[in-house]
Amino acid sequence: MSKFRYAFSGWWLVWAGLHTILIISYGFSAKIAVLDSLVTNLQLVGACWLVSNILKFYLPKKERYWYFLILSAGLSGLTLLITKQILTRLMRDQPEYLSFIAASWMVRFVIAFLLIACMTILSVLWYTVEEEQEYQKRKTDAERLTKEAELYKLRQQMQPHFLFNSLNSINALIGSQPEQARKMIQQLSDFLRGTLKKEEHQWVNLTEELQYLQLYLEIEKVRFGHRLFTSVESEEACEQMKLPTMLLQPIVENAIKFGLYDTTEDARIIIKATTLDNNLQISVQNPFDSETSNPRSGTGFGLNSIKRRLFLLFARNDLLETKVEKNLFTTFIKIPQLL
Repeated sequence: MSKFRYAFSGWWLVWAGLHTILIISYGFSAKIAVLDSLVTNLQLVGACWLVSNILKFYLPKKERYWYFLILSAGLSGLTLLITKQILTRLMRDQPEYLSFIAASWMVRFVIAFLLIACMTILSVLWYTVEEEQEYQKRKTDAERLTKEAELYKLRQQMQPHFLFNSLNSINALIGSQPEQARKMIQQLSDFLRGTLKKEEHQWVNLTEELQYLQLYLEIEKVRFGHRLFTSVESEEACEQMKLPTMLLQPIVENAIKFGLYDTTEDARIIIKATTLDNNLQISVQNPFDSETSNPRSGTGFGLNSIKRRLFLLFARNDLLETKVEKNLFTTFIKIPQLL
């Protein structure tokens, strides 16, 4: 708005100067020319200021733009009438100048109409653009809040399932292995405390995410004992790369589900982090029994929620893929690194 005011002031100074020069060119003194320019343009500035403020609070619909013509014509006539009254009183002892005012009435009206109409059009354009920008800002803010709410909801939906399983395991261990139960309670407490802290951040580096994932795996190892083996491999270049917080836990939980729930065999979960075209790529591999598991037809809520979360963050549907090869099920996720 300040730029608009500067441009507005600069234009009227230039126009007032031209007006003065024009009056002098008709043979009148500089004093008369300055007075004519000052009185006339003060009225026009006031009319333009009035138009601008009216349009600031009320923009008519497109089909009513003809209102602007009536408004401009009415204000032009009013400003010239006031100007004529003022100049006539100030110059009552200048008959030649009074005749000049009467003869130039129509020209002055046309000029005033054009100036006020131009100001009207500029004001409409300016406030329309401002209104559109404000609307887009509100729309963007609403979309951002909706996206954040959905992301938060997705993260919250993934916790109860794991929590209920852990509590059931603790309940089962209390009678037979109280030491293990106490250990699992402490691990669960550390895990949930870390979850609360992570809720404050949208992004973490891979090192932090793997530390958080390790807490989860320790709890699962208490549940499944010797049946669960895990391997985590990460390139050094990946350690400081960013990814959405709490992204890996539901993927690994899905791997454990397919690798252990439907079989009595031991399972090895392999997690690898590499760089690919300046992206962080993570793979999670688990065995599965093709006779009791069907990872092709459904990946469960965990992977679906991760895919939805990645889409909300990056607007891409190709960042999560799954691959089945023999008795191995592999989940690949790719995290673009935002500059």
